[in-house]
Amino acid sequence: MTTEKSSLHTRNLHRNPYDFDQLISCVPELKHYVFVNAYQTKTINFSLPKAVKLLNQALLLHFYNIKNWDIPETNLCPPIPGRADYIHYIADLLAEQQAEILTWTSVSGLDIGTGANLVYPLLAHRSYGWKMLGTDINKGSLDNAQQILDHNPDLSPAIDLKQQPDSHHIFKNIIEAGDRFTFSMCNPPFHDSEESAMKGNLRKTKNINKSKTKKPSLNFGGQQSELWCEGGEIAFISKMIEESVQYSSQVLWFTCLVSKKDNLPKLNSLLKKVKAVDVKTIDMAQGQKISRMLAWTFAPQKERKAWF
Repeated sequence: MTTEKSSLHTRNLHRNPYDFDQLISCVPELKHYVFVNAYQTKTINFSLPKAVKLLNQALLLHFYNIKNWDIPETNLCPPIPGRADYIHYIADLLAEQQAEILTWTSVSGLDIGTGANLVYPLLAHRSYGWKMLGTDINKGSLDNAQQILDHNPDLSPAIDLKQQPDSHHIFKNIIEAGDRFTFSMCNPPFHDSEESAMKGNLRKTKNINKSKTKKPSLNFGGQQSELWCEGGEIAFISKMIEESVQYSSQVLWFTCLVSKKDNLPKLNSLLKKVKAVDVKTIDMAQGQKISRMLAWTFAPQKERKAWF
């Protein structure tokens, strides 16, 4: 299996096929998982968590100079190219107010559910120099994220971490009086139950292996808070929209990934109800997978440049 790169954002560093010789030179252990497929192309088995983690370590070191990136086996191992795309599309969104997209050191972002991997803050700062706050309800995840920062001390002035003590809230307890963020971002839990997550993971494994595996398991890793929540994606994002009203003067653009296109009409209706001034849906494609970024703001157009 070779990951299709052509549909990635034009500024995405991972648009070209992986140079595995180069990546192995960064993380030598990766060589044990690289093979030549039927198309005479070097690749890895993307259903093996260890292989994906080693690939991530190599990509983060080679392209972003992130040293000793690691996550526990129980945590979600994110695909780096797709995560980078979200960052670049946020940059495009901000570019509508401020054209100098490569030198926005005044930009600050809030990552909701940063997880043990801390990938969004890492990519955001390395790609654009943005300051980031990563939040999570899981202390163990934040402890691991802190270890990543400890291995990369140059990131400490730019990336902070904060635990959300109450799973019923998203922005409350995180955004304090006087805080201002240029944007918030979130890759919300998709499933509404552990059973649903198991079934979804089984489908994903079958698609990669073209196998007839019948025993579902979370072999891609992922804590409960990363994969499922009561009510699933629609409930989580609806809560985010409702709560965003209270912080409308402290965040310029609220953004969130939406996996299920069928959820968009209800979310757009809710955004209209809370009187969002501007709402955008931006399609993001990585190979065969299509997702989208939903973005909304309460700031009038004439006031947006003042945020930079």
